[in-house]
Amino acid sequence: MEELNKAQPCPCEGACEACGGCAPEEKKTNAVPVTVVSVRFREDGKDYSFSPDKLQINVGDAVIVDTARGEDFGVCSAGKHDVPESEIVQPLRKVLRLATDKDRRRREENIALEKEAFGVCQKKIEEMKLDMQLVSTECVFDGSKLLFFFTADERVDFRELVKSLASSFHMRIELRQIGVRDKAKMVGGLGICGRPFCCKAFLDDFQPVSIKMAKTQNLSLNPTKISGTCGRLMCCLKYEQDAYEDLIKTVPKPDSFVDTPSGRGTVTDINLLRQSVRVQLEKSPDTFVTCKVADIYVIRNGKAKKTDEPIPADFAPISGAPKKAAVPKDAPMPELRFRSKKSDAPMEGAPSEPEEKKNEKPRRRRHRGHRGGEGNKPKEGV
Repeated sequence: MEELNKAQPCPCEGACEACGGCAPEEKKTNAVPVTVVSVRFREDGKDYSFSPDKLQINVGDAVIVDTARGEDFGVCSAGKHDVPESEIVQPLRKVLRLATDKDRRRREENIALEKEAFGVCQKKIEEMKLDMQLVSTECVFDGSKLLFFFTADERVDFRELVKSLASSFHMRIELRQIGVRDKAKMVGGLGICGRPFCCKAFLDDFQPVSIKMAKTQNLSLNPTKISGTCGRLMCCLKYEQDAYEDLIKTVPKPDSFVDTPSGRGTVTDINLLRQSVRVQLEKSPDTFVTCKVADIYVIRNGKAKKTDEPIPADFAPISGAPKKAAVPKDAPMPELRFRSKKSDAPMEGAPSEPEEKKNEKPRRRRHRGHRGGEGNKPKEGV
């Protein structure tokens, strides 16, 4: 049966996962693109894909979409465009309609309620002396539920808080504990680089960051210097890691033995971004020189091992190569002599003309027209 599947083309054309004849490449090529629109629920939040169905939706239009918690209000951030089916989170929900004036008024009422609920909840937390920090408040579009997001170092018993909030707002109350990275994404701010938080600006999902990335990028392992405002390792370590891994392939390893224009030496420091190395010279250990990677020759890549053969003392492809004699700065310029316009005397040192050309008579120039004065006069009657 397996031989038959390999010999004959698959009748399902890559749609059947159970068929052994379907190759992974064939399934990807047969994927049909899906037309979607991108909707954003918060001003600087994440974009989500929805099916526009037959609606004509443009960028900036307010729409009502179907979500897991019911109808919600959003703004179109990208019009109709095709994306591969593999990139869509199933099930793909639809855009129900374009937002009306009534929907916009309800949205404004929900925003005012969120601000009021945040102040009330903050006061109740202080009164009950709960060890928690309120981050933000969110109201469902239909006004049936209020969500409160908070951070806490330990588990908090907030049952009394929920009862008090439910009696104040007469709706369903839900409290959610989030991490410090989620808090930084919600609140926003400026990082140590002076720019807005990456998680707030453009990062959609949080990816794991390790201390090994800081070592690869030659950063200080001091936690205060490689940690963000949230107290975790900076997210930029992750998306810059690929660039540093590519640069590492083009430079020698630390403790490598190289030859430079100043002489042979050992690599003590590497600057990946500038593609330069700092070398301690072999003949004068107290002297350090900085050279570009393109200007050195790697004799031994990495630290010396016991099994490595000794390097010949006269092997220096760069510093031992013959150099061109340099012209001294104070050298006089050569004297230049020019032929005078009036004088026909040749310049000194110039080759003299042969005697045949000297004795040769000058040729007469031919004039257009007839010779003599009469031939040049105009004829009468013309």
